Amino acid sequence: MSGPLPGRPSRREFLRAAALATGAAALAAPPTSAAGASTAAGARAAALVSPWDEVPAILARIVPPTFPDRTFNIVDYGAVGDNSTDCTAAFRNAIAACNAAGGGRVLVPSGTFRTGKIHLLSNVNLSVTGTIRFRTDTGSYLPTVFTRWEGIECYNYSPFIYANGKTNIAITGTGTIDGNAPAGEWSSWGGGGADRDRLREWGATDHPVEQRQFGAGHYLRPNMIGLYNCTNILVEGVNLRNPAMWTLHPVYCANVTVRNVTFYSTNSQGDGCNPDSCTDVFITGCRFNTNDDCIPVKSGRDRDGRRVNRPSQNIVVRDCKFSGRWGGITVGSEMSGGVRKVFAEDCECNAADFPGRYPVKYVLYVKTSFNRGGYVEDVHLRRFTGRNLERDAIYITMNYETSGNIPPTVRNFTIDAMTITGGRSAYNIDGRSAKHIQNVTISNSTFTSMTNAGNIANYVDNLQLIGVFYNGRDISTTQPSPGTRYEAENATVFQGVVESNHAGFSGTGFVNGDNVAGGYVEWTVNGTAGAATLRIRYANGTTANRPATIAVNGATVAANQPFNGTGAWSTWATATLPISLNAGANTVRITANTANGNPNLDYIEVAP
Repeated sequence: MSGPLPGRPSRREFLRAAALATGAAALAAPPTSAAGASTAAGARAAALVSPWDEVPAILARIVPPTFPDRTFNIVDYGAVGDNSTDCTAAFRNAIAACNAAGGGRVLVPSGTFRTGKIHLLSNVNLSVTGTIRFRTDTGSYLPTVFTRWEGIECYNYSPFIYANGKTNIAITGTGTIDGNAPAGEWSSWGGGGADRDRLREWGATDHPVEQRQFGAGHYLRPNMIGLYNCTNILVEGVNLRNPAMWTLHPVYCANVTVRNVTFYSTNSQGDGCNPDSCTDVFITGCRFNTNDDCIPVKSGRDRDGRRVNRPSQNIVVRDCKFSGRWGGITVGSEMSGGVRKVFAEDCECNAADFPGRYPVKYVLYVKTSFNRGGYVEDVHLRRFTGRNLERDAIYITMNYETSGNIPPTVRNFTIDAMTITGGRSAYNIDGRSAKHIQNVTISNSTFTSMTNAGNIANYVDNLQLIGVFYNGRDISTTQPSPGTRYEAENATVFQGVVESNHAGFSGTGFVNGDNVAGGYVEWTVNGTAGAATLRIRYANGTTANRPATIAVNGATVAANQPFNGTGAWSTWATATLPISLNAGANTVRITANTANGNPNLDYIEVAP
């Protein structure tokens, strides 16, 4: 069922409103007068038509650390890569020597090196070529250190790799970091039981943090990599496997790059990368095969999270593949310190070439409750593809827990150019009568082979559907800005034919490309200089993606644009991407990347 849709402003009006909220939230201090607030917010709104306009400035601030050209091989400090010798002291001494020399690379060469906890120091790049395999005895992770366990501060077992208050640190290489947790007793501890309950009680009563001691005799599992109060962080290239709990957990950190990392977890609480009360984070080119959420953005739980009051903000995710048991992009449930400005683009869920142990349930999973308070605002996704979701593409809820009387603020979401084949529904937006979810826009998106007859929107203010197709039906509440249409049958076709044997096409037919790589359709379009939107109407009656290269005036704008299955050759979908045009005549070419050829192409539309 769908709730009422009061007050439907235009898309431009909504984007300006989103930009206004984004700009206002970024102010370091409030203006000194109402007139000052109005002037500042108005200037920002005028400058930011799209919330994505902020991303270049965020990425410009995120600069990975560099290190002196010095190498400290752990073998030179007594390490033996025989999968048996305890190398804990060798790691500690090599890291200390590297730090004392002013920084460099601590090399883990070929071999399998068994170790207890590893504590990083400033200006150290832990470079892994071989395998680090962690010990399974819990005493190897004592004494306790300061941590945040499921959003509440305490002292617990050390994360397997830990740093607190350091700058310029990295974990890089082509090797493997194996938490080895299923081989020990960590798995049997589950969610923490009585210790978890005690910690939550202490958080709710402001029990002194230094007295929240766990560790020996207690059952709160440690994270695999926990980085606290650190700046200038790089995690790149490594394979992270078998954590006891969350895999990569930066907390109170700034300037974080996570690049080309593969995550694999089997334990419960097996999250991938959890930015927690962090600022300026870039996660790109990563693959997640997890037993829980893939990228859950967090900022503390309930009263303790509100006490700390540090948001996660300026999080950019790009070019990742998700195969996780719950959400791809997740916010919460620990979000009491606030989450704002999350941008994710060009990602794929349940990819055919990366199916994972479990299929993603939700592409976007926002979980809040009236226990948490806090806020989630300015979350933006675009150009996501996926298949075979277990549940809904978009799930935003205020009912993750049903108790409590401190409502969160949940607002300002845009989802653009999402293409999903297979799942339960496109969206389930689940507010509450006492506090509504605000400003959700889904645009230029196609959902096919969804099992539910419709979608759910309860207690939502300003839900806009712009150019949205659901199981072949246009369910838009607002139509996209009109563009100039160019039929495929009137274009230049190389290795393909014009046909009309499948229903639903526009014009007099469509182009059926040959099953070869390199076939293309090229249009000549007229335009004015500047940014434009390209919409491509296509059908793909197979289950295989038929990716293509999109070029404008000979320059590639999308090297691997997905065209996933639409369920039938008579079911048409629309792919959308931004382009730039010259004044006058322009060429737009769609070239098949694989031997399957292009999908059937009906037309393109070009809109300013």
